[in-house]
Amino acid sequence: MYWVRLTFVLTCLATCHCLIEKDEKEVDYCDLKLWLESTSLSVEISKQGFHREVTTTVELSPAAPSRVRVLLVYRWPRGVFIDPYQLASLKHQGDWQILLDSAIDLEVPAHKTSGFVSYVYPTPADSTPRRVKFTIPIHGRYHEPSAVGKTFSSVDIHAPELLLQNDKCLHLNSLEPNTVVDAPCTVDNSSTCSWFKFQYYQKHGPKKLQFPVGDGSMVIPVCGGTLLVTVICCVVLTKYMYTHQTMY
Repeated sequence: MYWVRLTFVLTCLATCHCLIEKDEKEVDYCDLKLWLESTSLSVEISKQGFHREVTTTVELSPAAPSRVRVLLVYRWPRGVFIDPYQLASLKHQGDWQILLDSAIDLEVPAHKTSGFVSYVYPTPADSTPRRVKFTIPIHGRYHEPSAVGKTFSSVDIHAPELLLQNDKCLHLNSLEPNTVVDAPCTVDNSSTCSWFKFQYYQKHGPKKLQFPVGDGSMVIPVCGGTLLVTVICCVVLTKYMYTHQTMY
């Protein structure tokens, strides 16, 4: 009877040890190559003029973990801006959140400002959907008048960086340096985390937007004409008021 009990205890201990090793392997090991299989990202721009919409679609691979976190990093050029007040009004209409890396001045022309970065987080849920799609409204800035007669200025909109993360993947730092980046963990921007940067193949280059610009060669004629019309109007009004004795 003693040997039976001893054998039972040893068997249980061996089983537990195997289960612990298995759990440790599942937690510590994450084959990120599986995340990349069939994962795709596409960007489409709609509307015309100074007010556009950038629609991004992310298709995650079926082999990726169900609880993988997604972060999209947009590096916007100085020729466009995002209206934070408009974003606040859309906050309850979408399933994503956005963090801007700096304050946005809505009135500054393109040549007097710089680009900025935005971080877009799909709304946290029990599990990340395999397909993520959202639309960001952007607006073109006024550009400096052209001195060579150009009527439009081109602005390049690049696709965002796709960052992925999973709590069970603890060996991100062991990957090649150019595949791991630091970024805010959440939209609250209270701390930074390590994210895996997904290197996807782009079939096409950046999206090019065209915004109208003024003719710099017409600055002097326009300013001179405006001043002349103003002076003439002032003279006419002064004469009218003096003639009809409407001055007090």
